Amino acid sequence: MTADHKSGFVNIVGNPNVGKSTLMNDLVGERLSIITSKAQTTRHRIVGIVNTDEYQIVFSDTPGVLKPNYKMQEAMREFSEGALTDADVLLYVTDVVEDPTKNADFLAKVAKETVPVLLIINKIDLLKGNEELDKIVSRWQELLPNAEIFPTSAKLKFNVDTLMNRIVELLPVAPPYYGKDALTDKPARFFVTEIIREKMLTNLDKEVPYSVEVMVEKFDEKEDSIHIMTVIYVERDSQKGIIIGKGGSMLKRIGTEARKDIEKFFDKRVYLELFVKVEKDWRNRENKLRAFGYME
Repeated sequence: MTADHKSGFVNIVGNPNVGKSTLMNDLVGERLSIITSKAQTTRHRIVGIVNTDEYQIVFSDTPGVLKPNYKMQEAMREFSEGALTDADVLLYVTDVVEDPTKNADFLAKVAKETVPVLLIINKIDLLKGNEELDKIVSRWQELLPNAEIFPTSAKLKFNVDTLMNRIVELLPVAPPYYGKDALTDKPARFFVTEIIREKMLTNLDKEVPYSVEVMVEKFDEKEDSIHIMTVIYVERDSQKGIIIGKGGSMLKRIGTEARKDIEKFFDKRVYLELFVKVEKDWRNRENKLRAFGYME
């Protein structure tokens, strides 16, 4: 390892649905964060680590900032606010359609940051021309005068390389924080639960996917296969019925789609079992939120 090896924590914050997870996956080069068109997809702080001989970047994708309606969302907000306190570089992600004054109190905290702030204006592929972009940029310059601005399209990977180069320039000289072969600080079973949750978000509508949590009860890994048993927790009997579907059809669909992605993720054959249990009002119960990893 070189004497001028760089390492740092690069935390990604912003409101829901601006493309934080897509950007994180672009920067890390792996699909670690769930991406769907629905808001509030990311619930935890998800770490993705990029290693080269010269540097280690510890990226952290956080839940979208929102006004909490129940205890689980309070915990999610704490993940986002915590990301302001331990960053070496902060990426504030917005997009071309968002109202810049949304969540003004959180933005005011970002404006006070002493670490470098890179403002990512995402989804510029939706704009008609440069004039529109200039207007958006000047508005943001007023709100975050110290930030460096990067117009990007995470979906098309436009300007992501330039952003990555700038992040590397800003990293402090330091030894690595994790082993050089580490990709994330989360255990394998965490990604199983995220993949299953993603399939529920894409296959079920309205409130149901937001009321579910997934726990891995068994993760039995062999050389060429993994046997996984998971429980999907819901808050009401009616939600259990919706997830199981007529004759078990919905649960089967979720299971099949999830199994394919889990096999891709681990590059092994997967035998996946899904069960559904009712755990009334778990989003407001501290003991459950602890068990599900939202609280220390």
